[in-house]
Amino acid sequence: MNQLDKELLRIKTKVEEMWDLVDFQLAAGKEALMTSNADLAKRVVKSGKKVNAYDIKIDRMCENIFALFNPVAVDLRWVLAILKINANLERIGDYAESIAAMLKEAKPPIEPTLLEESCLLEMYEGTETMLRNVRKAFLEEDTELTRQVIKQDKLLNKIHGRTDKVLMRYFQTHPDNIYQSLKVAGIIRKLERMGDHTTNIAEEIVFYVDAKVVKHKQKKKRKDKGPEDADQIS
Repeated sequence: MNQLDKELLRIKTKVEEMWDLVDFQLAAGKEALMTSNADLAKRVVKSGKKVNAYDIKIDRMCENIFALFNPVAVDLRWVLAILKINANLERIGDYAESIAAMLKEAKPPIEPTLLEESCLLEMYEGTETMLRNVRKAFLEEDTELTRQVIKQDKLLNKIHGRTDKVLMRYFQTHPDNIYQSLKVAGIIRKLERMGDHTTNIAEEIVFYVDAKVVKHKQKKKRKDKGPEDADQIS
């Protein structure tokens, strides 16, 4: 193994370590929701600093690759993709941290009817599935699986798209629980964003494995992007 390959392996190891943290944030957030575990939600928030540290570290390692090794062809595509994957993982971590903070503010447990009608747990499960599958696709360089991940995002978009209507109906029968309803709407919105960033990761895997750009070929346009996301879509 030459020196470049060793450095690329070091970067991949760091990305996997960062991914472990982001996976923890998402899974712990879901558990905190289901068990009303405030301490677990706090751990998710605190882990955000570690995710940010990995983000900076991986960026610097990639910059060193450009400066010292001048990679070409597939190695160049891989490093460029890693920069984008790293940025998207950091954003997913940010949203997981924000969701954990919202869970504390919502004063759980979430009212059962609200939880069921909003499909919040289904939204969580869909997000977890996407992130798990895209990680497998990354490790195995499986572009067929990445295309499945991109299709899976439709479920999150569907749930998010009907949130306003569902919650408006809930407001009418539960006027005393508007505050918690608004928090649930915010969590669903952030999970939908996490799905978008996971899709971005899938597209980067296709880029470095197949040397194809697919991000502008998606038929369904992403809607309702908040200002915080305008510069984050890869």
